[in-house]
Amino acid sequence: MKIKDNIVCKVTGVQPYGVFVSCDEYTGLIHISEISDQFVPKIEDILCVGDDVEVTILELDEEGKRLKLSYKQAHPVHPRIKKLVKIRIGFHSLSKALPHWIEKTKNRGN
Repeated sequence: MKIKDNIVCKVTGVQPYGVFVSCDEYTGLIHISEISDQFVPKIEDILCVGDDVEVTILELDEEGKRLKLSYKQAHPVHPRIKKLVKIRIGFHSLSKALPHWIEKTKNRGN
């Protein structure tokens, strides 16, 4: 096992900030920032306790038997697909809706 290797781990716990996994005698964490480049509202919608998950090793602590892992590096999205997929959640959708909300609020006052 070494850095940049892809390995399969078992999900042992899910928290709002990331996912805990085990692999042989190692324990690891997939931080929420390493799950996806897109907004992740609930990690449980992607990974659940008991799932087998393929991840990439970012850091390896042999002495403590701990791993820092990345789900998104093990499952890259092709750049052409990224260009075709529009982000539906985030600032862009809010900025589009803002003028409508302002107009709606103005009309309530009349």
